Amino acid sequence: MPRIVLHEFLASGGQLDACGNADAESQTASLRREGAAMLWSIASDFAALDGIEAVVLVASGCDIPPPPGCRIVPVQAGGDCETLAAESAKADWTVVIAPEFEGLLEARCELVERAGGRLLGPSSGLVALAADKQRTAEHLAAAGVPVAEGVATRPKNPLPADFPFGYPAVFKPRDGAGSQDIWLIPDRAVAQHIRGQLDRPGRLERFYPGVAASVAVLCGPASRWPLPPCSQRLSGDGRFHYLGGTCPLESNLADRAAALALRAVDSLSEPLGYIGVDLVLGENSAGRDDVVIEINPRLTTSYVGLRRAVTQNIAAAMLAAAEGRVATVSANGRSVEFDADGTVRERAAVARGG
Repeated sequence: MPRIVLHEFLASGGQLDACGNADAESQTASLRREGAAMLWSIASDFAALDGIEAVVLVASGCDIPPPPGCRIVPVQAGGDCETLAAESAKADWTVVIAPEFEGLLEARCELVERAGGRLLGPSSGLVALAADKQRTAEHLAAAGVPVAEGVATRPKNPLPADFPFGYPAVFKPRDGAGSQDIWLIPDRAVAQHIRGQLDRPGRLERFYPGVAASVAVLCGPASRWPLPPCSQRLSGDGRFHYLGGTCPLESNLADRAAALALRAVDSLSEPLGYIGVDLVLGENSAGRDDVVIEINPRLTTSYVGLRRAVTQNIAAAMLAAAEGRVATVSANGRSVEFDADGTVRERAAVARGG
């Protein structure tokens, strides 16, 4: 029986250093909620498949209710990496969900590879590229994919007054995840004085007005299939905190989003599994103002809503794509709204097609 191991960084025993900082503790809590929602959703979907053993690595004391039909492997304190290595070596596939910052996702992908396991997701090399926002932007630009224009920044330095793309602009950590530590920089005066949270290598990007959207693409040797594009709900306080999203997008926007996401994914080397692409859709109806913002080389929070908005089991399609079969997923006509903590609400039904 094929065995799928599921590891989510915090639920499976990983630790983040909050350093007693209230904002950092709040960010950790946010990541914990999003991670738990993703883990429960995909574990439930794998457990629903005939002939599949879904193995979930769960830390002692974790309060996530075990998804029905899964085998739970307890993870002792400090033993998350050891358990992941041991279980992935015995599995047919391993799904790793972790934040990109501080190399957390890359390190766990490398661990699975070294243990002889197979990642049901991008390789550690692709993760390293996508986790670095500056490298990703340079890679996409070189491939001719429209991407947010910006420059790399150094820790503790004032942001450039002569930013070539003009203010307002958006600052983000170079290896950020989960919409953490993102700031809207309204003008040159603020740019020259702000340091505050900017204590990590970063990227200053041109601010693009428009519809914030995301597209998840299922990737494998034989196919790359975009799931229904979603709009993103972001906080309006200049911090761009991720609040959730809605699916589906209006037809013209959805077509533009899917086409641009596929261009971004097609530029990557041997993409595999579930890859998320964040983008902004501008006012031009032909898509001339649309840009990619970043690539997420892992499961994204939109999974919790998408699984309710499609006809097929996404986990089954993800596995099919990775195994070299053609994977297709179609919208079921439902309109859903989802929160970052995994809460999903169905809205009025929408018509299929354009």
